[in-house]
Amino acid sequence: MATNKYEAMLVFSVVNGEEATTALVEKFKALIAENGTVENVDDWGKRRLAYPINDEVEGYYIVVTFDSVPTFPAELDRIVKITDGALRVMVTVK
Repeated sequence: MATNKYEAMLVFSVVNGEEATTALVEKFKALIAENGTVENVDDWGKRRLAYPINDEVEGYYIVVTFDSVPTFPAELDRIVKITDGALRVMVTVK
């Protein structure tokens, strides 16, 4: 099956502490690696959000560039939305 190049920006909550945030980052990096080929992980760290999400004003950002089958980004989006501590995800085709 053909693969496409994607870029996923993930924003995680920082209210549960640094350990919980790091665990979430590792979980999603591993999930993407299982379902595709990770090209680059750009760790932006903790930043102020443009607007509050769930009454939070800061988030932990990572940007992952990867190749995968076209069905995986929708599954990644679904998993992020049901994960506690994950605030936002945006997957774009590069």
